Amino acid sequence: MSTTGLARMITRVGRIAEPAPPAPPLLAGAEVFGGSVDVRFINAGGCNDCAQEVMGAFGPVYDVERYGIRLVASARHADVLLIVGAVTRNLLEPLLRTIEATPAPRFIIAVGDCAITGGAVADGYGVVGPVSSLVDVNLEVPGSPPEPAQIVEALRRMTGR
Repeated sequence: MSTTGLARMITRVGRIAEPAPPAPPLLAGAEVFGGSVDVRFINAGGCNDCAQEVMGAFGPVYDVERYGIRLVASARHADVLLIVGAVTRNLLEPLLRTIEATPAPRFIIAVGDCAITGGAVADGYGVVGPVSSLVDVNLEVPGSPPEPAQIVEALRRMTGR
């Protein structure tokens, strides 16, 4: 199919997507973002289960961008830090620097049991602890790993959309 033919088909058919579920309540203080947030994703030392689910939330099936949420490559451009994994000793300093580089107001979302409590590795020799032991966490998404739909709902609380 030619590019022109594809463009005509898109124009004729329109957007095909499931309707969005009702918007969750806006998190207190998130109104400063005006319905759109930039997210910096950080894996602080997890097993990548939660990281895969976060990537699923940003993929085409869950399409979190339609709610005004997008990933950014730099903490300097972020409104929200989405952190997975128990904080390891090797990632402690880079995580603290990333948090410091994020402009205020910033919100921190801990995703997964390891980020929230330290999970199964909480007492490990290489683990500093959960994210909340270093910084105030605004929102928690429990699960090991949580489903992408739960992550999307938490992110939607930042935009109210």
